[in-house]
Amino acid sequence: MSSMLLAASVPPTPVWSPTVAIIIAASCAVALLLTLGNKSAKVGPAIPGLPIGAGAFIGAMAFGHILGVGIVLGLTSIGKL
Repeated sequence: MSSMLLAASVPPTPVWSPTVAIIIAASCAVALLLTLGNKSAKVGPAIPGLPIGAGAFIGAMAFGHILGVGIVLGLTSIGKL
């Protein structure tokens, strides 16, 4: 019975589409722009072409994906996606 209750509480997730990819990419870009303003983001090995370290880049991408997933699930739950 508890597994049926758990399955009923899972929100619907959208099928992967270009719209979902654009939302994830845009949220990663916003997270990267926020990281560029951070003065301590220059710790660790540098990334060619970016003024931040590898750790800051990986952290920004991880945060961007978490932010994007939240946006996608939120838009799905209100019926806009």
